[in-house]
Amino acid sequence: MNKKAVRLYKGDKKFVKEYGDPVMIAKKLSQFVDLIHIVDLDGAFEGSPQNLEVVEEIIKETGLKVELGGGFRTYESVEKAYKIGVTYVIIGTAAFDLEFLRKVSEDFSNITISLDVEKGKLKTKGWLENSNKNLKDAFNVFKQYSKRFIYTDTTKDGTLEGISSYLTKFWNDEEVIYAGGVASKEDIKRVEIMGFDGVIIGKALYEGKIKLEDLKGEKNEPKENYSRS
Repeated sequence: MNKKAVRLYKGDKKFVKEYGDPVMIAKKLSQFVDLIHIVDLDGAFEGSPQNLEVVEEIIKETGLKVELGGGFRTYESVEKAYKIGVTYVIIGTAAFDLEFLRKVSEDFSNITISLDVEKGKLKTKGWLENSNKNLKDAFNVFKQYSKRFIYTDTTKDGTLEGISSYLTKFWNDEEVIYAGGVASKEDIKRVEIMGFDGVIIGKALYEGKIKLEDLKGEKNEPKENYSRS
């Protein structure tokens, strides 16, 4: 947000904490991971990407693979992200436009669908609105277009409260990554046991609750660890 690496509390931009230069942070992360998760928060709130130049610099400076979300609601914005080297473009609000979703999933590889959930319902428009769409019903539609998803518990995001205790597996062979509240190595192990293919670690890294160097060589290490910048 505003070209700074930040964390919000439950997605609320009134509660923002800055952590510095995202390029420098990405360089440090690149010692331990090969893929980072980035959300253009300005883009999420405004409805179109606002920080692509920062993302492009991160890719050029670090060589990291990037999955990027935040305001991708037009074909042109998705196309531009792939042109600057993004590996996975994350579609959130716009996924409900099934014609748009069909078009981008046909024309681009690695389209990832964001399932931003509050009490079983999906949220849209930078988490500002409830969609009244049930998670499982929406997932059953979306999986016709993509096999890669990010599940975020919006009530846990940025809280360091630990992962959701009530979540049950709703997918089969699709790739689903967990985000929201991860605060310890135990949370990561629980995510793996639940069947997720990866975990996004954000505030816990910035606050020193989890150290990526400590995760290297873990026997129960998830298939992929994602750092949120």
